[in-house]
Amino acid sequence: MAQDTAYQPLVLVDTAQLSRPDWLEYRRKGLGGSDAAAVLNISPFRTARDLYYDKLGIVTADDHANWVALEVGNLLEPLVARIFAEKTGLKIYQRKCMFQHPHYPWMLADLDYLVEMPDGTTAILEIKTTNYNAKDKWWYNGEEIVPVYYETQGRHYMAVMNLDRVYYCCLYGNNEDEAIIRRIDRDMAYEMELIMLEQDFWENNVLAKLPPPYWEDDGDLILESLRRALGPADKDAPPISLNKAQSARVTRFLELQEEKGRRDADTKAVEAEMKRLKALIVADMGTSCSAISDDGCTITWNPVRKPGVSKEGLERLKVVHPDIYTEYVTISESRRFNIKRPKPDAA
Repeated sequence: MAQDTAYQPLVLVDTAQLSRPDWLEYRRKGLGGSDAAAVLNISPFRTARDLYYDKLGIVTADDHANWVALEVGNLLEPLVARIFAEKTGLKIYQRKCMFQHPHYPWMLADLDYLVEMPDGTTAILEIKTTNYNAKDKWWYNGEEIVPVYYETQGRHYMAVMNLDRVYYCCLYGNNEDEAIIRRIDRDMAYEMELIMLEQDFWENNVLAKLPPPYWEDDGDLILESLRRALGPADKDAPPISLNKAQSARVTRFLELQEEKGRRDADTKAVEAEMKRLKALIVADMGTSCSAISDDGCTITWNPVRKPGVSKEGLERLKVVHPDIYTEYVTISESRRFNIKRPKPDAA
């Protein structure tokens, strides 16, 4: 279908005085730019299933562990925007509101800044921060790029705002020379494909209340998603009987395990696929700690609990109650994954 380019974005809500809980509720009315990468299964931060749970208010991605990085990003945003303005000479400004696409009301945009171009047109400015070691993600084979998960965000915003350019300014150090500036221009073919994929997710997953499958390649990302969604292990849950399709993952995992044992070189690809298959098998098991495949393999995903003191607890212990240990003891849980082949029948 042809894209209509004669439209103006709607304003869903003024965000200047909006509390964070209220802002999150408005975000759940549609898909924002930072959601696009998860819809496309290319986000390094969360899966499409995480996004689905978040939009329905079932499970919210746990950002508490990374709250310092998030807070640093928020605090540095005005500074990075100023660096962009100083280095480019362009005028920047903010509009504190959540925008909505007039034709696709589930497409939302909450922008960092807008840019006034010399020719009278408007562009979008996205502010990013990263660490020194991660700055290389902004290059590929010596060429300047925008990381793909940020690119999808910018293209989502261009679609909502009906604007033709997005700038990115990413600070990775502590001076203005350690700031990366990139730009992307509108690509209508990419945009229409993105809109169709987002529409499919919104209508056939979120509105239909049908969780999307785990298509991501990162097994660790899937396991973290499952940890948030399933919670602690249920030792009393009965074993799960896997069907033929699910059991095929068990068979493939065992084949890769044997292959890994036979060769020392080039194991990274095998390990990555094993991690992903392990995560998908765990997803099939749900809260259960065991399963049995249709060919008799026993799969266990048992919790390992041990007492410990968190870093925060230790700091408090030293300062507040040096003589009290048990007040700050926490119980952590990890789980051990194992597949045991059935014993061959006696001759």
